[in-house]
Amino acid sequence: MHLVPDPEAAASATVAFDDWLRVDIRVGTIVEALPFPQARKPAYKLLIDFGPVIGIKRSSAQITDRHALADLPGTQVAAVVNFPPRQIGPFVSEVLTLGFPDGDGKVVLIGPSAPVPNGGRLF
Repeated sequence: MHLVPDPEAAASATVAFDDWLRVDIRVGTIVEALPFPQARKPAYKLLIDFGPVIGIKRSSAQITDRHALADLPGTQVAAVVNFPPRQIGPFVSEVLTLGFPDGDGKVVLIGPSAPVPNGGRLF
């Protein structure tokens, strides 16, 4: 799943720390990446391993411009794991895989700069 905010928008209004704690961002390793030809916008279907507590979750990610399908397995990524599932065409996306826009607005995945255990929570 991928949501694109307005790139020209100013920083969002402040939020309470308790609100931040409600967003559960975890690290996981992509174990499988598949084409998603049924998606309205170019996307991949990802299976991401978040460790023994959360398990393997599915995500639709619009990352085709900057990430080759074959290079994704083994990549650690950050994702929001406590949003409700979202139906994307025939696919149910269970987590929101996170990224930043490059200079052209293409999504670049974010993840740790060194290997970490799957399931670790961002703080």
